[in-house]
Amino acid sequence: MSETHQDSSSGGDIDLSQFYQIFFEEAGENLDLMEQMLLNLNLETADDEELNGIFRCAHSVKGGAATFGFSDVAELTHKMESLLDKLRRHEIQPNAAMVDVLLESADASRSLLARHQTGDDGEAPSTSGLVTRISAFVSGTAPAPSAAAKVSAPVSQAVAAPPTVAQVGAAPVKEKGERSLEIRIGPLERPEQADDIQELFRDIPGLGQIKSVASDRKDVRVFSVETSSTDEDLLDLFAFHVSREHIAITAAESKQEQKDSGYGFFDGAAGSPVAPPVAEALAPSVAPATGFGFFDGSPGAPSTPQSEPKPVAKVASKTAPATPAAQPEAATIRVAISKVDQLINLVGELVITQAMLAQNSRALDPAVYQQLLTGLADLDRNTRDLQESVMSIRMIPMSIVFSRFPRMLRDLAGKLGKKVDFVTQGEATELDKGLVEKITDPLTHLVRNSCDHGVEMPADRLAAGKSEVGTITLSASHQGGSIVIEVRDDGRGLSREKILNKARERGLDVSDQMSDGDVWQLIFAPGFSTAEVVTDVSGRGVGMDVVKRNIAALNGTVEIDSSEGYGMRVSVRLPLTLAIMDGMSVGVGGEVYILPLSSVVESFQVKAGAVSTVGQGSQLVKVRDEYMPVIELEKVFQIPRFDNDKTSDIMVVVEADGSRVVLLVDELLGQQQVVVKNLESNYRKVPNVSGATILGDGKVALILDTGALVRRSRH
Repeated sequence: MSETHQDSSSGGDIDLSQFYQIFFEEAGENLDLMEQMLLNLNLETADDEELNGIFRCAHSVKGGAATFGFSDVAELTHKMESLLDKLRRHEIQPNAAMVDVLLESADASRSLLARHQTGDDGEAPSTSGLVTRISAFVSGTAPAPSAAAKVSAPVSQAVAAPPTVAQVGAAPVKEKGERSLEIRIGPLERPEQADDIQELFRDIPGLGQIKSVASDRKDVRVFSVETSSTDEDLLDLFAFHVSREHIAITAAESKQEQKDSGYGFFDGAAGSPVAPPVAEALAPSVAPATGFGFFDGSPGAPSTPQSEPKPVAKVASKTAPATPAAQPEAATIRVAISKVDQLINLVGELVITQAMLAQNSRALDPAVYQQLLTGLADLDRNTRDLQESVMSIRMIPMSIVFSRFPRMLRDLAGKLGKKVDFVTQGEATELDKGLVEKITDPLTHLVRNSCDHGVEMPADRLAAGKSEVGTITLSASHQGGSIVIEVRDDGRGLSREKILNKARERGLDVSDQMSDGDVWQLIFAPGFSTAEVVTDVSGRGVGMDVVKRNIAALNGTVEIDSSEGYGMRVSVRLPLTLAIMDGMSVGVGGEVYILPLSSVVESFQVKAGAVSTVGQGSQLVKVRDEYMPVIELEKVFQIPRFDNDKTSDIMVVVEADGSRVVLLVDELLGQQQVVVKNLESNYRKVPNVSGATILGDGKVALILDTGALVRRSRH
């Protein structure tokens, strides 16, 4: 960061760089929220609440950028604010071109903020084109007076949301006209802190005129102001630079009349400010301390020391005392993800230690060691509760992923000349943060594919008897211990004939007798594409194979269902988390394996003659009128057996990918929580195994990949 940022913002005494990260995060959230509201804006029936919400987001970013000295961001967002102010006043009618330039400006603001965040000193991208386009919108339409132009938010809204500056820089308030005010700011440790107030009047057109006047105290600055803005608007604006409790606004003429009567903001002995009763005329002008400011509710926010006098907070009217508004408690805190990962690793080690204690205590006499065993039972329960609580910290809603697609689809559909509605379902469904980060790119490929290859052009859809507007649906839901994410469209669907012809051209081994499911899986082959034209959007065949590879790396699966002419559905199934899971341990020979408990349906002892052998040595067992494939783990993993008389006679029914199989094991050892360790990063990928864990006795047990075992039975 350059030194000018600190000097212009903090005056040298307060280092604002400690608050940079908070600002960058809050600015990013405001830009994301603004983009979402712009995309959802109904241009025909846009209401005040929608337009004011978008305006507040732009204003919050502008105010913060000005505070920290990021002038390029402040300039651009100020222009955006000017356009949004005219829109919310209904002086101009919103249109798609305005939404486009505001979205592009939000992107540019993100880019500029990223440069400041990383300290990039290279040449900044030019925003002059955007500024010119926005200015054309602002000046191209004559302002139309509106009686409903002013919308004031109640204090509770302003505290909970980014602060608003209603009517600042707007057309003069007709019913009040220009007013002469005296504004006193102090006591301040450094009186020049108030210089930023004068800068605001120079930077914001229409705000009014300001000039500094003599003050009777060194730590107080006094200004004479001519403005049409309300006192509350000015207080909101000034709060970005000086705490509200240090600002007193009075009518200039009233102040003169009260001078001889002793009514004044700092009446009393010099150096010891006291707040005597104030005339009724002053009471509305001095708002109680409501916590307005850029960092309200943020960790590490600069605040006034408790020992410092707060004269404004004591001012009261004759009719009712002015009590400070209650500060809302922070609903969330920001924690580095590395700290959460460290906490999860420690809980994982605690789970292993608890399992070791539980195993070693099984041989103890309950009558002799009753107190110890009771303590171990409590430790087991508390460890499980702690693990669930810690894991929930990493779980975030799918709305975080879904929120990035409306903008992408809007731009893509516009480029392709298509009309698309985007529908989301199950946004509250939660997934582990580590998986969310890894699933975003595959989902982006799938959504782009639906828009480009799936949804037809409007004329083609009308010719096919469909609505000219296509629909792409993104949904998420929990199914057992997995999360299923689906991307659906009502487009043209997959062409079985076209895929088979393309596969034959590439020399793939295919036949007309292949099932639809097997044909659809061909599109995941590397470089496979049925697109007739290669565009900058897709058609090179580098998307779907990447999707499958990335999801397989997460122990997930991808399935396709399609009907030509009606649409296509891609289902992605993933485990909820990769860190800790409930498992059932089973013994085969001298080995112990872990089955994900979420996949286990039931277990039973096999009866003689219940297993039938069919063609090619495959085995089936009848379970309640349903025949299921039997998989002998002893043969799958080639486990040596030293007791030749022993045979596997316990069957465990597991379910994955919508199918069930029966696993043949020697014994059920119990249910326990296991810490999943990545086998591939520590050793190599092993077929039919998804990971490993450390048991209570220190031995390593393999966690079985039930999905792979089910697929094995199909072949």
